Amino acid sequence: MYCKNCGSAIDQNAAVCTHCGVPVGQGTNYCGNCGTELQPGAAVCMSCGFSVNTSNTSSIPGAKSKIAAALLAFFLGGLGIHNFYLGYNGKAIAQLSVFLVCVLISVLSCGFLAIVCFIPSIWALIDFILILCGSINTDANGVPLDN
Repeated sequence: MYCKNCGSAIDQNAAVCTHCGVPVGQGTNYCGNCGTELQPGAAVCMSCGFSVNTSNTSSIPGAKSKIAAALLAFFLGGLGIHNFYLGYNGKAIAQLSVFLVCVLISVLSCGFLAIVCFIPSIWALIDFILILCGSINTDANGVPLDN
């Protein structure tokens, strides 16, 4: 397996090229099968006949879904579920803790302070927007989110 950006040999399980730092599967300069330099706009490698993906939309193995993360943030974000999904466990535990404290405050005040229950929801809404806008575009391991 070769990097499509720089042509260096890369490990089969790598998420990024250790030579140039580009995510595996991205780039159009070299053949991912044999590492031969490609002509601009080529659809097939002239050296090995391998079909070249010029759209740069190839999925990285093990990449998490951006849409799944956004939906989890929208529907279950107050509980931090989207952060557990993306591997940000510390942030997820903090968000779940804030949610539980807010519910406890609401119960102990017989509902008079129920307004504090909006705090985790606002946090989740901000995360939802950041995921959709691309500001949160990798999981905790640095693997880019798959569209």
